[in-house]
Amino acid sequence: MEKIKQKVILNANGAEVAVLHFGDDNDYLSLTDIAKFKNADDAFIVVNNWLRSKDTILFVGLWEQLNNPNFKPIEFDRFKNEAGTNAFTLSPQKWINTTNAIGIISKSGRYGGTFAHKDIAFEFASWVSAEFKLYIIKDYQRLKTDENSRLSLNWNLSRELSKINYRIHTDAIKENLIPKDIAQTLKGIVYANEADVLNIALFGVTAKQWKIQNPDVKGNIRDEATYHQLIILVNIESMNAELIKLGLTQDERVLRLNKMAIEQMTSLLRIEQKKII
Repeated sequence: MEKIKQKVILNANGAEVAVLHFGDDNDYLSLTDIAKFKNADDAFIVVNNWLRSKDTILFVGLWEQLNNPNFKPIEFDRFKNEAGTNAFTLSPQKWINTTNAIGIISKSGRYGGTFAHKDIAFEFASWVSAEFKLYIIKDYQRLKTDENSRLSLNWNLSRELSKINYRIHTDAIKENLIPKDIAQTLKGIVYANEADVLNIALFGVTAKQWKIQNPDVKGNIRDEATYHQLIILVNIESMNAELIKLGLTQDERVLRLNKMAIEQMTSLLRIEQKKII
């Protein structure tokens, strides 16, 4: 299981439901919190009773088969055959340990409790209360809309900063690298080369090399950059302008900028890790 990138709280008509975000679309909702809607004192019993159902075993087993290449089908078949009988009991921990399941996780400590992938959590919420499930879905949709808006805003802001900063960068090229008597038709070559100094320092390839490697992508290398890469791009553009003024060669500058990009990316990733600890 990946490291938790973020923990947020849903407000389902006044009831709090924790959500662990592992990146992309991997959101896990707290089954413990959902179960409290039915039995606040013994939420774990509610979860265990749900797992005893044959329909539940069939559902979570199918989810694992579709999403988990390491799921153990033989162990799953044994649970499937026993499910629904009076003697059958099953806890989340036993399900996870026996079948190598990933759709349900049990955590202790700061993010303690039983969590399940949203596909499974919504199914559990239906079993607990159809009305409560709708409240959970409504606030979850609000959360994802807000999240997408923030990501879009951050990306576009960084992209605009990069464009503005690049003007400073090109001015430095014009004033320090392009001789006064160079032919107008050759100036574009110098600019292109300098743009690729930044591309190589940050992405490891030139714009042309990237396009050859990604022929089906409509945008350019910077359009496909991550939020963190765009932040670093803003910084190394400014630094490159200063290095140009100091008279450093392209080879010297690309090495310095690459070292700077590595250090800054390492620092940004360290900050992200601290957020999830």
